[in-house]
Amino acid sequence: MLLAESATDPVVWVVQHREALRATVTEHGSVLVRGLGLRDAAGAAAAFRVLSPHLMADKESFAPRQTYAVGVYSSSKWPQNQPMCMHHELSYALELPGLMLFACLDAPDHGGVTGLADSAAVLDALPRRLVKRFERHGWLLTRTYNDEIGASVAEAFGTDDRAAVERYCRANAIAFEWQPDGGLRTRQRRSAVVRHPVTGRRCWFNQIAFLNEWTIAPEIREYLVDVYGPEGLPFNTFFGNGDPIDADVVQLLNTVYDNHTVREPWQAGDLMLVDNIRTAHSREPFEGSREVLVAMTDPVQLSDCSPTIEVTIK
Repeated sequence: MLLAESATDPVVWVVQHREALRATVTEHGSVLVRGLGLRDAAGAAAAFRVLSPHLMADKESFAPRQTYAVGVYSSSKWPQNQPMCMHHELSYALELPGLMLFACLDAPDHGGVTGLADSAAVLDALPRRLVKRFERHGWLLTRTYNDEIGASVAEAFGTDDRAAVERYCRANAIAFEWQPDGGLRTRQRRSAVVRHPVTGRRCWFNQIAFLNEWTIAPEIREYLVDVYGPEGLPFNTFFGNGDPIDADVVQLLNTVYDNHTVREPWQAGDLMLVDNIRTAHSREPFEGSREVLVAMTDPVQLSDCSPTIEVTIK
């Protein structure tokens, strides 16, 4: 944690300390700046652009976000009484953010921590047989898009034009199938273990547990299965060969994450930088209002991270 209590202008402070902040993230995987005094979306966006001028557009999101400025978004809209388990942003994409930027404008009354976990340490703590299976087969993400639950086609792809969506899917190794009701189902197979493109460290890099059906609260899962059927869940994960992932595997993954999680409650004005490949992040349940802005930047190609499975572009 760095203290910026002497800062009179948050953006000027970030300009002055940009290189030190970037170096700290490279060394430690994350850094929290406290006392910076970020007060509004305009100030947060300005600070983000100082740290990295080329912010990424949000694509393939799993939940809606509010857009504050180009490349600056709200946290994913997720029930505040439900956790968002550990994950790496866009770990299912072929181009992913190498750096995540967070700014807290309004801290919750209780909870709402953005937990962090070192992905190399998580990998080392997992059973070798399980890791080898995921290295051999990768992981499979299935998604069902509609206008009722999760992100819609337009929210995830930035358009509802079928031809444009299909072009994106083909270019990004995503199998797709349009449903009779106009909904969309997709499948994409990715590597669960990658090497950091800078340090070369092997990292457990995926959203296997977070987007799996067994992480969903039981009563919500039962409702979704009852209404949409087991194939119609908004998202689910499998071993890369299509085998189901049992509840005990998901529980094991979440337990290992929890054992390696560090937590620091948000304070209004905080700024946090997170290496998206080295460090997983989560969002814990909370009470009261919570406004944390997010930006994704420093794009990385999955192909530059020594993936363990081949991805075929159709």
